[in-house]
Amino acid sequence: SSSSVAMPRGLDFSQALSEIEEMGGGGGSRQEMRVCPLTKRRIDMHGFCNPSGFQRSPYLSARGNFANIFHGSTEEGYKAYHADKYDEDKNPNGIINFGTSENKLCFDLMSKRLTQTDMNLLEPSLLQYPDWKGHLFLREEVARFLTYYCKAPAPLKAENVIVLNGCGSLFSALATVLCDPGEAVLIATPFYDGITQSIFLYGNVKLVYAYLESKITGTNTRPFQLTVEKLEKALQDAQAEGVAVRALILLNPQNPLGDIYSLSELRDYLEFAKRHELHVIVDEIYMLSVFDESATFHSVLGMDRLPDPQRTHVMWGITKDFAVSGIRFGTLYTENQDVANAVASLCYFHGVCGTVQHKVAQLLKDRGEPVSPYWINQVYLRANHARLKAAHTYVTDELKTLGVPFLNRNAGFFVWIDFRKYLKTGTFEEELLLWKRFLDNKVFLSCGKAFECSEPGWFRIIFADKTHRLQLGMQRIRKVLEEREQEILAEEKEQPCQSDQDGKADSTDEVIFVSRHQEPTCASSSNLGDLIGLLQQQMRSSDWLQKNTAEQFA
Repeated sequence: SSSSVAMPRGLDFSQALSEIEEMGGGGGSRQEMRVCPLTKRRIDMHGFCNPSGFQRSPYLSARGNFANIFHGSTEEGYKAYHADKYDEDKNPNGIINFGTSENKLCFDLMSKRLTQTDMNLLEPSLLQYPDWKGHLFLREEVARFLTYYCKAPAPLKAENVIVLNGCGSLFSALATVLCDPGEAVLIATPFYDGITQSIFLYGNVKLVYAYLESKITGTNTRPFQLTVEKLEKALQDAQAEGVAVRALILLNPQNPLGDIYSLSELRDYLEFAKRHELHVIVDEIYMLSVFDESATFHSVLGMDRLPDPQRTHVMWGITKDFAVSGIRFGTLYTENQDVANAVASLCYFHGVCGTVQHKVAQLLKDRGEPVSPYWINQVYLRANHARLKAAHTYVTDELKTLGVPFLNRNAGFFVWIDFRKYLKTGTFEEELLLWKRFLDNKVFLSCGKAFECSEPGWFRIIFADKTHRLQLGMQRIRKVLEEREQEILAEEKEQPCQSDQDGKADSTDEVIFVSRHQEPTCASSSNLGDLIGLLQQQMRSSDWLQKNTAEQFA
């Protein structure tokens, strides 16, 4: 569907609950949802609700009841993981978590830094209510930090910095102050699923989707490429149905794809937003998690000139880049003081405690002392990038051995994987069954539907984990895939005359293995080893020989 929930302006939660009860676990197909008008569209039940056996609680409001059943496969897997966590000694048969985007590679570095003496300060101001935007000393450090790492052309200002307890809270706050209930935000799919909860469930704001596709076409030079044309089409479709779109969300680096936008792409997106007077919310939370020197990250804050600075708002946090997802800290940089003050008024609900603000300020310091810029650049980032690269290489090598296509990117903690050949009919129901099968075999992944991907069969795997867990998790994944492959072969032998179902997407193996953003090079510029390796990958990932046996030809 083009929006996660598209109800009339000012969502009526009672109406939504009535529709859930009527559907009783149903939910239209993706194609049906895409052609249905936004203003009349029902809830896409496969996305985030579980209405089976649903009964309204007399103790909750309509909104409370809706929140009570609002979840998707990601949340279901997350709860299962916490109830049965893998532990090498205490619970070796527990669930390995490849679904939650966390960096588990740097505890040794962070625990040492966070327990140094400069972190341990306690004074009266830290135990009292701060400026709701955050303590001034922290906002000054954030401004200096972002100026340095975003390569800002001029020093960024502390007055434009707001601090909240995580970027999820920032999404909620921005949706609340930029949109009225029932209005919408534009975002490209697939995207990080937590945004749906932050914007819709909390802010009562719709999401309008610009669908990205894996297939390489004339306008797509890489899989799932975001173009201005796709944004224009999604915006026009929403406006034609009377939906007011107020903002555009950009994820850079992109989760779950791992794409890093070029400066020209960023400029095109921002110019598009300016033409339509849209706010742009830029989430750069993985900006320091680009782990290969061949890839270059460009921050919006590093641009010489912003097309519309009063409508451009940049988010970042320490959760990902500093491997501390348990410390809830996010920051917003905006030159628009009306937006800054409106968001700050909501910081009363989303504040960061004083002692944590002090620790974060010490962590971000960039004044020339040996413990700060030296530690961040020469110790932490160098080690973190090397560990991320090694973990990414291990997982992608395993996928190549299995003949599984994937997007080869160099940012974030995730790989976007193509499991479509393991879906016989190519439906989201079949994708969910495969996801549950992984979970039953004690490995938690995220399926594409959780990210509103338009093509069934795509999964996200988190690789930022220790070697022994990566090895065991990949063994469990291999087991599921090999069993599924044998089942499909057995089914095809029983029905040899049936060809692939129409719902199964075309293979994109030949482009999925192409590295990063460069277009495929011609044969004359590739060495023989690379060509042989690519051919071997294509042969391993092809099922042509399995489907075209001598018996079938006879």
